[in-house]
Amino acid sequence: MSAPAAPSTVAPHHPVEDLPTTRLLLPLSALLWGTQFAFLTPAIGIILAALYDADATQIGVALAAYNSSAFVATLVVPTRADRKGDYLRPLLWCGGFTIALVTALALAPTLELAVLALVALGGPAGVAIGLIFAHQRHTGATPDQVMRTRAIFSLSWVGGPPLAAFIIGAGGSRAVLWSIAGLGLVGLGLTRLMTVRHARSRHAGAPPPRGDRMSVTLRRPAVLALLGTFVALMAAVTASVAVMPLYVTEVLGLHVEWSGIALGTCAALEIPLLLSLGRLTRRFGSWRLVGVGCVAGLTYYALLLTVGSQVVLVGGQVLNAVYIATMSGVGLTLYQDVVGRPGLASSLFMNTTRVGAIVAGPVLAVGGGSAFGYTGVFAGCAGLVVLGSGVLVVSRLLARRRAQARRSTSGTLTP
Repeated sequence: MSAPAAPSTVAPHHPVEDLPTTRLLLPLSALLWGTQFAFLTPAIGIILAALYDADATQIGVALAAYNSSAFVATLVVPTRADRKGDYLRPLLWCGGFTIALVTALALAPTLELAVLALVALGGPAGVAIGLIFAHQRHTGATPDQVMRTRAIFSLSWVGGPPLAAFIIGAGGSRAVLWSIAGLGLVGLGLTRLMTVRHARSRHAGAPPPRGDRMSVTLRRPAVLALLGTFVALMAAVTASVAVMPLYVTEVLGLHVEWSGIALGTCAALEIPLLLSLGRLTRRFGSWRLVGVGCVAGLTYYALLLTVGSQVVLVGGQVLNAVYIATMSGVGLTLYQDVVGRPGLASSLFMNTTRVGAIVAGPVLAVGGGSAFGYTGVFAGCAGLVVLGSGVLVVSRLLARRRAQARRSTSGTLTP
């Protein structure tokens, strides 16, 4: 039987929001980092095609290499930060990598050098938001406070992609790259100010978090069950978002703008949901909320399977938003509770989303090629929710049995 992880060593839980670092600078930093990648991530393909005449195959290879680099960097950088309990210094490096990346993409003379910049600089730069959540947890933030920061990060993705599209339309691909560089400079200034404030706070000199190393953590049944659950659940999210434009145009026969209306509605609803989930977590517990989210997601996919219409498409986004907000908000704090080390927890959570995106590929291919057409993708999404929920339920039942067995053994040994 695997031993439970040692709890993370954090500063005492005091009103973290009273600290200037958390009250203003940390949410602003999350907003800036979210906006930078809300600008860059959807536009990478357009930038490579416009500036370097990359074709679809070349763009696919570049994105695969970029995501592989991000996967490795997300595992390495935050876990190394755990060793010292310092997450702000690596965040400064991420700002430098971001500015170097967009400068290289704007000025590189060849596609090969641009892709090299994506791999060498883009992967480490993308670790930033995980470091913010790890720093927040290490300095004593409650799940409620982490979810509020997560809501601010989500807010950047509501307005970021449309604004990036406007900038590209008005000034070209290089204009959006220089906009990201400007945001990166402001982010560097904020991070430097956070570092100074943190050095003066009561958290300065706090010991690094305690907990199992990654190699030990990944052998724990509770962690493996958590990873399996969220890979399946996040794969459903990725597949459903990716197929939405095709479902709207090919199945419902609507203009593609309806997919934007649906996804925009969902993104807007996620913000207040994330803000309220912290209070609900304290009242009902994280695992129950994940279960409620799974029911909401399963109901949403079943509706699209059986009653496809404009009303269901837009109205069903309430259920979809509950599902996504629960997975992204409560899921993050669950990882922090179960894993122990905040940097490693953020790493595993972020890479769960990336692995889920890989799993979503076959779901799109098989579902879209089935007799149901693109509607079949939602059947695959429903299956993933059932699978993830099943892993969750079984793991919780086994955990309770192990706990009961330990209590029984303790009672037997007690004189």
